[in-house]
Amino acid sequence: MNNEPQNVKLEGLVNQVLEGIEGFFLVEIRIKPVNNIKVFIDADQGVSIDKCVSVNRKMYKLIEEQELYTDGNFSLEVSSPGLDEPLKLKRQYLKNVNRNVEVTLIDGTKTEGTLKVVDEECILVEETRGKNKKKETVSHTIPFNNIKTTKVQVIF
Repeated sequence: MNNEPQNVKLEGLVNQVLEGIEGFFLVEIRIKPVNNIKVFIDADQGVSIDKCVSVNRKMYKLIEEQELYTDGNFSLEVSSPGLDEPLKLKRQYLKNVNRNVEVTLIDGTKTEGTLKVVDEECILVEETRGKNKKKETVSHTIPFNNIKTTKVQVIF
């Protein structure tokens, strides 16, 4: 089943709901064949559970009002992407400047380091190699079109 038209309609509804919430933006919508709709939202200052609940309620009401699923057979989940999801939008990269990331390139090679700069065409990741006196910092400029995935790394 092709969900393309459904995604476009849902994207419009999500953007309508998020329009009134400063700093929030849509990351992705996934629809499973059983009409399980997953909406991933993010914000420049982070997303609280309360905001996800609020967006979920407004979205659910709009979906029912617009009769997108006439039989009412759908489920809706609204959440932030979480750390296991890769960064997808430039805005997500910007909010994660100075955080540790793992960048997987299209050719499969990986670079780990601190995300330092994000511009229109590329990112700059600083990788620290060695220890003590042999410690050196290597800068990697990586074009967006060469990135397969970027994930934020949590260091304990």
